Amino acid sequence: MEILETLYNELVGFLGITSAWEIFKEGDYSAFKTYDGIVSLIYPIIPLLLLLELILGLVYKKPQAKVYKVNFLIYLFNRIVGRFIAIAMVTFLIGVLQPIALFQANITWYWLIYGYIVWEFGHFLYHYWGHKVRLFWCLHSTHHAPEDMNLSVSHAHFFLEAPYADTIRTTVCLLLGLSPELLFLIMFIDGTYGAFIHIGENLLKDGRLGFLNKMILTPSHHRVHHARNPLYMDTNFCNLLNIWDKVFKTYQDEDADVQIEYGITRKMDSGNFWDVYFGELIALIKDVVQAPGILNKLKYIVMPPGWHHEGQHQTAKMVREAYLNEKKIN
Repeated sequence: MEILETLYNELVGFLGITSAWEIFKEGDYSAFKTYDGIVSLIYPIIPLLLLLELILGLVYKKPQAKVYKVNFLIYLFNRIVGRFIAIAMVTFLIGVLQPIALFQANITWYWLIYGYIVWEFGHFLYHYWGHKVRLFWCLHSTHHAPEDMNLSVSHAHFFLEAPYADTIRTTVCLLLGLSPELLFLIMFIDGTYGAFIHIGENLLKDGRLGFLNKMILTPSHHRVHHARNPLYMDTNFCNLLNIWDKVFKTYQDEDADVQIEYGITRKMDSGNFWDVYFGELIALIKDVVQAPGILNKLKYIVMPPGWHHEGQHQTAKMVREAYLNEKKIN
C-alpha cells in the first residue's frame, strides 16, 4: 500500500493538480482569484498537454516511443538525485547577492518588463555557454539528444544543469535589482512557457503561431534550436523574448526548404538512457585523458564541442559558417 501511495503522490505531483485539488475539496473557489490559485490552475496545463500529445501520437501512429521512454527514465532519475539542488542554489544566492544589489525592482508592470529582459539576458548567457563550453555542453546535451520533439523533452535534463543554469540566471537578475518575489514570478512564467515551446507536431503541426512568430520566440524557433542541421546549429538561445538573439546575431527562423533533423551530431543511441545521459561526459573524459599536456587537457574542458588539439576543429560555428558560405556561392 505504501508503494501505491508513493506512486499516486508522484503522479499527482507530476500532473501539478495538488493545489487545485485542495481548493476544490475545501470549496473556497474564491481562492482561484489569488496568485496561488491562478498558479494552481496554470501549472497542470503542460502535463495535461503532454498526456494529450502522447495519446494523439498513438492515434496518428507516431508514438515516438523511444523518446518518451528515455525522457521518462531521465525524469525519474532526476527526481531521485537532483530534486532540491536548484532551489537550494537559488535560495543561497538570494541570501548572498540581494543585499548588495544597487536597487530593488518589485512587482509592477514596468518592472516586470524590465525583469523579463534581464532574465532573458541571464538565460541567454547560461544557454549560450551551454553550447560553447564543452563541460557545460556535457550538462546540456542530454536535453538535445532526443531525435524528435515533444513535451517530454522539457524533462530531459542532466541533473546538474538546473543548478548551473539558475546560478547564472539568478546572479544576473539579483545583481541587476530583481526582488526575490519578482524573480520567482518570472521563473514561473518562463518555466511554463519554456515547457510549452517543446510541443511536438502531433499536437501543434505549425509551431510558428502566426503573427507571434515575428514578435516572440515560438515552438518553431525552439524546434530550430534543437536541430542538428548546419543552418540551425547554435541559434535561438532565448526562451520567450528574442531580443538578445537578435542583438548577438544568433537568431534564425525556420526555413521551409530545410527540414529539421533533431538530435546531436555525435553518433549515439538515442534510445539508450546511459548514452543519452552520460555519453557526452564520457566522450569528454576520453578526450582529456588522451590529450597531450595539461594545457590541451584544459582546453578540451573549456573550448567549444568539436575543438581538437591538432587543429582539426569541427565546432558548430565553423560548420554553420561553411554551410552559409557555400549557400552564398551556389
